[in-house]
Amino acid sequence: MLHESSPQRILLVTGLLGAGKTTALRTLEDMGWEAIDNFPIRLLDRLLETEPGTARVEPGAPMAIGFDTRTRGFDPARTIEMVKKLAQRTDLQVTTLFLDCAGTELERRYNETRRRHPMSEDKPAATGIAAERELLEPLRRWADVVVTTTSFTSNDLQQAIRAQFGAETPAPTTLSISSFGFSRGMPPLADLVFDMRFLANPHWVDDLRPQTGRDAPVGDYIRQDPAFDEAFARIRDLLLLLLPRYQEQGKAYVHVAFGCTGGRHRSVFMAEQIASALRDAGFSPTLLHRNLSSRAADMLEGSQLQGGKG
Repeated sequence: MLHESSPQRILLVTGLLGAGKTTALRTLEDMGWEAIDNFPIRLLDRLLETEPGTARVEPGAPMAIGFDTRTRGFDPARTIEMVKKLAQRTDLQVTTLFLDCAGTELERRYNETRRRHPMSEDKPAATGIAAERELLEPLRRWADVVVTTTSFTSNDLQQAIRAQFGAETPAPTTLSISSFGFSRGMPPLADLVFDMRFLANPHWVDDLRPQTGRDAPVGDYIRQDPAFDEAFARIRDLLLLLLPRYQEQGKAYVHVAFGCTGGRHRSVFMAEQIASALRDAGFSPTLLHRNLSSRAADMLEGSQLQGGKG
């Protein structure tokens, strides 16, 4: 049981079918809430006395519980009475979220997905939507928060949920910076990929070939390329613009990858320099060099023109 000064947050999520309940619950789960959908709401008292079933969810974590007209034992009047009783408990902070949507938009969504409205039987979707709206009206009037999703995209709804129920400071985005060699394939999960093959190639300098982008002579050589300083500054500034916006959008992971031919010289050096600049700006990137330990790809490098495009 939580101390009275920090009651557990309980969010009851309901509304019209097709209005976005699943998206709302998934967003809440991404925000650290324990999310349970299609729960028999009459068993809520019993649920609140049960410890979380996964190590990921801590006791007392905020809980979001989804239910709708399909949920077994659904009864708006009984639900309201139960919520009134729960609201009297000092160890709980109970909020009801109702997701609404215009009938014409719901019809469009059902037509697009080719799904039948559960309450329409053999009649048009509009009939089922109207019946459902009438059944849910007491809950809509009672709800603490009503969000109308008629003009919302999925992303719009996610942002609305984060703004309404998120922490004051969003969870930091996990940032990864990596280097790789195009000769060994693109990284499959990179969000942003920068090609460093326009820079002067240390592979063509005999003394530098055995070294890597972590070695000072290689870095000095790459820095002498007239394009390096401007390219570095523009990439750094672009990332400083984008990364905070990714975090605002709730993106949990961002992977920025730098590639060159073999993944040992130019991409390694640029990844190191960008990671350092981002640390200076307050970020905490994880740095990975995928092909740093690979042997120099002499034949692959040699198949390219010596004008620095290798």
